[in-house]
Amino acid sequence: MQTPDKLEQILQTHAGLINAVVQTIQNPELKPQLDHVLKQSEQNGWVGLVAAIRKIVAGSRDNSLLAGQDDEDRVIIDAILKGIQDPTTLPKPEQQADATAAAPMLAQLVNDAGRGDHDAVIMLGGLAEQMSNAGGDLANLSAVVKNLIDGERDIDKLCTRMGPQGESLITAIIAELNKLEIH
Repeated sequence: MQTPDKLEQILQTHAGLINAVVQTIQNPELKPQLDHVLKQSEQNGWVGLVAAIRKIVAGSRDNSLLAGQDDEDRVIIDAILKGIQDPTTLPKPEQQADATAAAPMLAQLVNDAGRGDHDAVIMLGGLAEQMSNAGGDLANLSAVVKNLIDGERDIDKLCTRMGPQGESLITAIIAELNKLEIH
């Protein structure tokens, strides 16, 4: 079961995708752009989620779309289905997820990927793609994810192109990584 904070984090992290799907359903002329995003997401390992989204775009609206999905994918699919029915339920893409809440999750994924966990590498690839598309500090963070996985911990090197929020997030990720490496 998702805690409210975790649920909100997932919704904010994927707000752009959730909104893009609902907007495409309302305006089919946007489908080529969505198809491009879905193709990239599929290549980054989000196969089940992308299959469900394609079914939604094709007209499916039943809860069977949630079957076989992991917790995060179920939250995204549920938000899309609710957003189709009531657009006021859609997450606001302009809201930024709380960086302090994201740092422990990102650090754990970086730590796991650095230890050879294939699933963590796939998840980080998907997140990096989304961060890259978001622009700004998130795009700059996506550019240093591989460095973090490879063991880089020099904050100055990692933050060369970051603004204050990006530096804060990198610092928090490094602090979390240091905790993980001690244990």
